[in-house]
Amino acid sequence: MNIEQARFNMIEQQIRPWDVLDPAVLELLAAVKREDFVPAAYRALAFVDTEVPLPEGQHMLAPTLEARLLQELKVQRHESVLEVGAGSGFMAALLAHRAREVLTIDNRPALVRLATDNLRRAGLANVQVREADGRQPVGGAAAFDAIVLSGSVAQVPEAVLAQLKPGGRLVTIEGSEPIMQAVLYTRQGDGAFTKVALFDTLADRLDGFAEPTRFHF
Repeated sequence: MNIEQARFNMIEQQIRPWDVLDPAVLELLAAVKREDFVPAAYRALAFVDTEVPLPEGQHMLAPTLEARLLQELKVQRHESVLEVGAGSGFMAALLAHRAREVLTIDNRPALVRLATDNLRRAGLANVQVREADGRQPVGGAAAFDAIVLSGSVAQVPEAVLAQLKPGGRLVTIEGSEPIMQAVLYTRQGDGAFTKVALFDTLADRLDGFAEPTRFHF
């Protein structure tokens, strides 16, 4: 397989047509080697628009969905970012190239090890990987400028939203099959949240987020 041709095709034939038009995001996807974050047994699927299997029955998000969520989050160089669902570490690697610092967490030790090893090999010093329950606060109140939940949830827990700074954003996929939507939450200066539906999609449930939680605007 011609790796660079496959990467080019992924970007130009899959990702760009899915309304990912931010040049910085497209350049980043060309620079960060996705194949280095895919388990060896599934390396042939690195550039296919599908969820790649990971240890313990988990999956990487499809490339188009990763790219679209990254674009919608609009991470800036001075920002601190939390990712819930470390997976293989690929989304954290993308975020690390755009943010000041990234904390990525997972509740499965095997995935924490996988993400840690992959990110270390990639030479990214501004990413920390931690074993933690993503439904609970990990950085204190108003600790992060941006949060991404790398998987679907029935509803975003209030405790997760509370970790956003004023003006902070959270993106994820919300709902239950067969109807899910990518959504963007933004914390306002008065502590309230706005929620915008971005597009319809489907994704595997984020581990540990099976039960909906109550949150009222």
